[in-house]
Amino acid sequence: MKLTQEQQDEFNRHGYLFLPEAFSPEEVEVLREAASGIFDEDRKEIWREKDGTPRTAFACHTYNEAFRLLGRHPRLIEPVRQIFGEELYMHQFKVNAKAAFTGDVWQWHQDFPTWHKDDGMPEPRAMNISVFLDDVLPINGPLMLIGGSHTHGQLKSEYDTTTTSYGLWTLDNDTVTELAAKGGIVAPTGKAGGLLIHHGNLVHGSSGNITPYPRKIVYLTLSTVSNAIRKPTRPEYIAHRDFTPIEPVEDDALQRYAMSMREAAE
Repeated sequence: MKLTQEQQDEFNRHGYLFLPEAFSPEEVEVLREAASGIFDEDRKEIWREKDGTPRTAFACHTYNEAFRLLGRHPRLIEPVRQIFGEELYMHQFKVNAKAAFTGDVWQWHQDFPTWHKDDGMPEPRAMNISVFLDDVLPINGPLMLIGGSHTHGQLKSEYDTTTTSYGLWTLDNDTVTELAAKGGIVAPTGKAGGLLIHHGNLVHGSSGNITPYPRKIVYLTLSTVSNAIRKPTRPEYIAHRDFTPIEPVEDDALQRYAMSMREAAE
């Protein structure tokens, strides 16, 4: 999967790119079922909200076949490799869940400051590329992005350990207000299977989910191999130490796996 020049220009200008329905319903369903099973497990890689509701499942590509295939899928690897012009490794893999009625917020933040301060990543030559596992609606806590905010570089942030169960380097209200006045706020929405790419310095966040509609999104944090982390302080299942370049699987690998699982269940 290759981005057009127009798509690359849009990404460079706004700091994000949304591609609706990039994965088929069959591919999404096998991933959604896998995520549901994982969130039912009691594992150190699964972090929960203060009320015990699952919030994030880290590194599930290391022990689940569906997510292993997704972590090497060319529809995710090729666009990022094309943007950076370099081989990639997996810095982080996670499924973020906003459970119906109880999904908590993600405060306004940039991703690169965490990768830099906590993991020793030298430069913002890494980014998130994500897949919607549920329909993302304007009402169930969609990711909100401030267009063009990546062009301001690494902004001053403070480490917040009290707002949610997950510590995060967050931005103050004045900074967010100033950036939003310049770039506006958008919230990409769409059916399950949508694909979102966003720059490591793009300012983003999301509100809580008080609707009956869950919202799960898979995030791959892909970094260039030359940009490998130097001084990780977080566990290996959060900040990976394997800097081997990712070799993509065939484009239909996840589809074939979904078919095999369906046939096995019949």
